[in-house]
Parts: sequence; C-alpha cells; structure tokens
Amino acid sequence: MCKTPSLTSLAKSAGCAAKIRQADLAEALAHLPISSDPNLMVDHAGSDDAAVYRLSSEIALVETVDIFPPIVDNPFDYGRIAAANALSDIYAMGGNPISALSFVSWPVEVLGVDQLGKVLKGAASICSKAGISIAGGHSIVDPEPKFGLFVNGLVHPDKIIDNSGAQVGDCLILTKKIGTGVLTTAAKRGELSVNGLDEVILSMSTLNDEAACVMKEHSIKAATDVTGFGLLGHLGNMLRASSVKFNQPLLAKLYFAKIPLFKDVEFLLEKGLCPSGSKRNLETAASLTTFSTDLSSEQQLLLADAQTSGGLLMAVPKEKVDAILNDLRSKNVLESAVIGEIEIGSQAGSIQVEL
Repeated sequence: MCKTPSLTSLAKSAGCAAKIRQADLAEALAHLPISSDPNLMVDHAGSDDAAVYRLSSEIALVETVDIFPPIVDNPFDYGRIAAANALSDIYAMGGNPISALSFVSWPVEVLGVDQLGKVLKGAASICSKAGISIAGGHSIVDPEPKFGLFVNGLVHPDKIIDNSGAQVGDCLILTKKIGTGVLTTAAKRGELSVNGLDEVILSMSTLNDEAACVMKEHSIKAATDVTGFGLLGHLGNMLRASSVKFNQPLLAKLYFAKIPLFKDVEFLLEKGLCPSGSKRNLETAASLTTFSTDLSSEQQLLLADAQTSGGLLMAVPKEKVDAILNDLRSKNVLESAVIGEIEIGSQAGSIQVEL
C-alpha cells in the first residue's frame, strides 16, 4: 500500500508565505477601479486587513478572505491555523465576527477525504471559540491542497480600527512573537522536530480576540495584523496609509532587541532556513528601510519573515501604553511588547531599525 504523502510535501509554499510579492500585487490592483459608493468605508486602496461596508448609521459589515497551502502536516492543526488567521483580519479592524464560509481545494485521489474532514473539524473548533459557525462554502479538486475562510463581522461605523490612524508620537505594540515562517520551513525540511513546532502552532492557532478587546476598550485608532508581508511590510502599509490621511510623511523607528522572537529563529536563519516569501518581503521593503550596521543579514530577514496568523500591531498614544500592556497581560496576551514609535520622516512609509 502506498503511503499517503504529508500535507506540506504537496505545497510549493507554506501558509501566508504563499502571498504574491507586495509590489506585484500593488501593480495588479492598480487595474481595479476605486469605488464611488459612499457606504464603502474601507476598500483595497489603503492595503488594509479587510473591507468595511456601512449598512446603517449604527452597523458596518467587515469582510475578509484568507486562503493558503498547508503550513503544518497535521490536518486538524492546519484547519485551526487557517481559521485563526482569517478571523484575525476581523479583529484587527475592531470588528466582531458573525459568520464564515470555507473554501477548499483538495487532491482527493491523493489525500482522500478523511484528512479534509479533520481540516474542517479544526477550523470549526476555532470558529466555535470565536462564537461563529462555518455556514457553508465552496470546494474544487486541485493537486495542491489549500484551505481558508471568508469571514464576515460587524463594527460600528465610528469605531473602525483601520491602518490609517497612526500619528506622530504613537508607540508600536506587537502582540505575538515573530518567526513562524522560519520555524515551519525548518520543520518542512527536516531540521526541526515535530515537538519543536509546539510553541509556534499554539501561537498560530490562538485568536487575536483578547488583544482586539483591549484595543477597543482603549479606543485605539490604528492597527493591523502581521501576516504574509512580514512585520516590515504590514508596518509599511500602516505608515503609508496614515501619511496620506494626515498629509505628512511618517517614519517608524523599530528596536530589534525589543521585538519578541520564537526560540532558535536566528540560529535556523543562519542555516539558510527561510521561506521564499520572506526573501521577497525583504526585497520589497529594502528601498524604504534603513538598518543599523550592527544588525546581521539574518536579523534583517527576520523582520520580513512571512508570518502566518501573527499578532496585532497597534499604534498607541504614549499615555496609554502602560495601561494597554497591563490589560493585555491580564488577558494572557503575554508576548506583547513595545517595539518602536512613530516619527515625522522625509519619505512616507520609511522605517529605521536599530539593534
């Protein structure tokens, strides 16, 4: 009897590292017209985490979709991670999820349907934690497995947390560790034991609901989640959108030593274990990023590492930082850290990184 191949062996790339290069995506999206609908409050123009459509003076619909190839071999965990990743966009916008649809492409003749059932079961378990159900979906046959969710949420039109509200003097708080792309790549190449992924799987399958709750309680105006474009890519989107909104070029100063990292990621990077998506991210970010000379090439690459189901990155007024960190820790969002601040720059979207 032939052995069933592992999930990741059928994937050319893993998780959110499968994203199209940021610059290429921007070029393609330039062909998509900007809507004139006044009720479309957030669209693709600002590279935000989700679209927002106003239904009434009290209710707006938050819409997002996230689909990717397997990042781990356990199908139940794959489903959990994919669901948490998709739901994260709703939380990043300050919304509350209300429903989900699934999308799956699956090599049925190769993997059968039992593993697919486990993927769906894993996704359903995370949706249950978020208080929603998977109401239906769509499926196709495909030689490369892919899975994800379309998620809807609700938010008050006046309480949207988009990526364009960062202001001079704000501090940057990150709520999860960095390095999922490196660790899962190491595991796929046999350089990391299955148990070596325990911490990162726990992180990727943990909802950002508690962090979002804290953001809303403190009326935070700007946030994004850190996923496939890496910390530099998603921070850059926030800076550019905020620069346009406030008509001034904003710069972010990051402090590498303050960024929470998974264990051994720098060591694994030194061995050349890095997803291609992370390398694409660094190439894209390089023109607007200045690294201090004491940062190694591996450390630079880590800041662009393609994250799957990463944490929230929020711009926080300085006077709220201590209270927000205390509230995050009281809700067991224990990896939260202040990693930098927003300043006036000479070019919108520029980032300076110090050790």
